[in-house]
Amino acid sequence: APDEEARLVKALFEAPRLIAETLQADDDIKAVAQDLAKASDVLFLGRGAMFPLAMEGALKLKEISYIHAEGYAAGELKHGPIALVDEETPIIALAPMDEVFEKTASNLQEVAARGGPVVMITARGAPSPHGAAVRRIEIPPCDPFIAPLIYAVPVQLLAYYTAVQKGTDVDQPRNLAKSVTVE
Repeated sequence: APDEEARLVKALFEAPRLIAETLQADDDIKAVAQDLAKASDVLFLGRGAMFPLAMEGALKLKEISYIHAEGYAAGELKHGPIALVDEETPIIALAPMDEVFEKTASNLQEVAARGGPVVMITARGAPSPHGAAVRRIEIPPCDPFIAPLIYAVPVQLLAYYTAVQKGTDVDQPRNLAKSVTVE
């Protein structure tokens, strides 16, 4: 539909401005990274389009900070990952204000009830999960269509600043090849 196409094009044109605004959360991201640098394990949670980004966030954190990290679909939390939640395992939740926000917030309540430290990357103005103590990295609200682009920025910066805090060489991660070749 023409209206839908216009909405998507408008969202794409807003992406550069929203990314620039997201970069203004740098101090909050650095503060979270200081704590992540002390962790042995980190869990990333995301629903829908945020699930692949949760996996990517975990991969980036592993690659450059050498912290064990896993990305999970937030809807699968009760099917195993919840067993990994404790006071020592930070949970990074990607929670844009979209049609599944309330479900993600419910997951975060469960994590917080088990003592897991929760960091919620979410839109400015989004509610916090009821009764859950969460740290927030707030970024500008955006169309769900471009949310993965915008949310990738704080996810990658978290990995970067965590690695810097740990003193690892972010430009030359150990045991990584720049490309994969098939023999």
